[in-house]
Amino acid sequence: MDTPSQGSEIGNRGSEATVINSEPRVIVALDFSNPMHALALAHRLDPRECAVKVGKELFVTAGPEPVRWLVDRGFNVFLDLKFHDIPNTAASACAAAARLGVWMIDVHASGGRAMLRAARDAVDAAASGAARTPPMLIAVTVLTSLDDADLREIGHASGAKAEALQLARLARDCDLDGVVCSAHEASALRTACGPVFRLVTPGIRLAESAQDDQARIVTPEAAVRAGADFIVIGRPITQAADPLATLAEINRTLAKVKKGRA
Repeated sequence: MDTPSQGSEIGNRGSEATVINSEPRVIVALDFSNPMHALALAHRLDPRECAVKVGKELFVTAGPEPVRWLVDRGFNVFLDLKFHDIPNTAASACAAAARLGVWMIDVHASGGRAMLRAARDAVDAAASGAARTPPMLIAVTVLTSLDDADLREIGHASGAKAEALQLARLARDCDLDGVVCSAHEASALRTACGPVFRLVTPGIRLAESAQDDQARIVTPEAAVRAGADFIVIGRPITQAADPLATLAEINRTLAKVKKGRA
């Protein structure tokens, strides 16, 4: 795939690769319909400063080639396709994703125990066959666009926090590495699932940002204080006048939170 100014800086993220930075905390969501716009922004980003997320829009538009390019450039890539299907189909999709060399894959926890276990086994087998470390396999709990009223409408009367907690425990019991959850539930999930279980929080907005289509949003620093390991940020960075400066400021703020100064 032809990409903007690849040059000699693009490496190989396979078994011979040296990972630039194993786990930057900010995941920039490359939610673009035009793959060249996504790759143009990624070319400006430093893999030491952020991971990147490829979601349904970009993947459906351009297929796996942007993912391969991002992996080759050294990014930790979160392939956010939220697989949810019968166990065999979901497992096959997860295996194919693992063979791309991505860092993180997600499935819907509501797919149930059999699907989650099949996905876990498939990811491990595919990574082993490719001589790679398995990508993190995480489960989506409750979408951050849904509030308690939305959940009641689709038959979940317990509310977002209780639903997220139940699904997170199921994911942990099936040996998944973590979950996608709102930061509003992160503290309860951290207590219930322990310090090693990874919490990935979307619905992140800067203090001055609009809410957009998210119902349960928080700032980056509030998400980290609540227990998030990784925060997914899209429009506040990608639509900023200076995306790199915005990312740098977020990272500075998070560094202060880590040191207990903010």
